[in-house]
Amino acid sequence: MLTELEKKVVAALQGDLPVTARPFQRPAADVDMAEAQFLDIVKGLCRRGVIRRFGATIRHQRSGFSANAMVAWQVPEARVDTVGELFAGYDAVSHCYRRRAARDWPYNLYTMIHAGDAAACHSIAAQMARAAAVDTYRLLFSEKEWKKTSMTYFSE
Repeated sequence: MLTELEKKVVAALQGDLPVTARPFQRPAADVDMAEAQFLDIVKGLCRRGVIRRFGATIRHQRSGFSANAMVAWQVPEARVDTVGELFAGYDAVSHCYRRRAARDWPYNLYTMIHAGDAAACHSIAAQMARAAAVDTYRLLFSEKEWKKTSMTYFSE
């Protein structure tokens, strides 16, 4: 359970952090708090596992990665953890998730591959398939993006 003060800190961190030498200074000021106190609360939330990480969102199209593909993999249940860890280690993979297979959709592991073009995505997926000895997979290419935002947990 979070205190009201911790909720304010989380709310202040939900947006983009400024790219400065002291990125937490402005969010601390936004909640009328000294930067040191703000950082102490953030560190405590990290220690407790409430905050697991801070990440940067790269607009892949603007950085030279014009293709991305969600790859749906059909992996034997006994191997899904091992294969997931292997796939998560690839530099071209930004996301790797396990999900339950459905009756008409037998895929249970998903990776997001980013590359310069569709052919490179196919090549990377084929390399991953060989490395994991997984034969059944499908590449689903993004065609249009309507929304890409971070989750908002607390509003002010």
